[in-house]
Amino acid sequence: MISFLMLLALTLAQPVAPESHWCYPSQAAKITCLEPSNWPGYCHGSRQSPINIITEKTILNSSLVPFTFTNYDEKKSRIIRNNGHTVEVELDDSIKISGGGLQDTYKAVAFHMHWSDFVDEGSEHTVDGKSYAMELHIVHIKEKFQSLSEALSGSDNDEIAVLGFLIKASPQNNSGFVNLVENLNDVKFQYYDSTLKQFSLFDLIPEADKLKGYYRYWGSLTTPQCEEKVVWTVFHERIPLHSSQIFEFSTSLYYNSEEEMEATMMPMIDNYRKTQPLGDRQVFTSGVGILLPQAWPMLLAPLLTYLLTLFLY
Repeated sequence: MISFLMLLALTLAQPVAPESHWCYPSQAAKITCLEPSNWPGYCHGSRQSPINIITEKTILNSSLVPFTFTNYDEKKSRIIRNNGHTVEVELDDSIKISGGGLQDTYKAVAFHMHWSDFVDEGSEHTVDGKSYAMELHIVHIKEKFQSLSEALSGSDNDEIAVLGFLIKASPQNNSGFVNLVENLNDVKFQYYDSTLKQFSLFDLIPEADKLKGYYRYWGSLTTPQCEEKVVWTVFHERIPLHSSQIFEFSTSLYYNSEEEMEATMMPMIDNYRKTQPLGDRQVFTSGVGILLPQAWPMLLAPLLTYLLTLFLY
């Protein structure tokens, strides 16, 4: 009887998250929560994200023209927050994107990031099976919507546009990230927020001239409820970030609130979703900056014609 009571007491003492609380595997190892195999909503649908992009199977699409970035260069102070799953920064709806093969203009909501505690994994999307250290997502909704929740209630599969940037380890510091990285200690715990001093999105991402090459497919949010209403853009150009800057995310931030730290410490690591089956979807590319196998016939035909003309005459 005593052994049973001791076992019961130990069981009750384990930190338990609410039954509906979703989490990443690194959290599930320490608390009771819904890990990816049990994620709710649409998370087991047929058009889920992220995916592994196989470059030789992408299809060249001439309609994928360069983006128009509105107010991406505007420097403002912004709120940074630890939401218990990642660190996110609020954006105002004066920041917009258009072009890029999109049928509408989209306004920004926020950006957030995914990472690991290694430099060779942490990104959500992979390219030819290769993972990167981190991934930055800038989330936008169609102009007609007032909020992300309203966009999620829409009926089309492109109500949300997410721009994805793969981040690679670099031997040099990225000065554009210094402001963000230095403020991570101010949002160590869940529900903490702070104010970032003035910066623009172009402080973080490559300049527009380097963003003409990208992949495009239709998928979902990568966190529950995993709604399949996202038109995804993953850029060819990588963002370089020094390894010390990368590791600041996994060493400075925690999944849990400060009050929960006495019960269990959960560093915010591996907050990325594994790649999902592509199924019957196609991945398109703007073709800028890469040469695809299927593009060779289009290039060779005029070249051979020219060479034949030289030979005959």
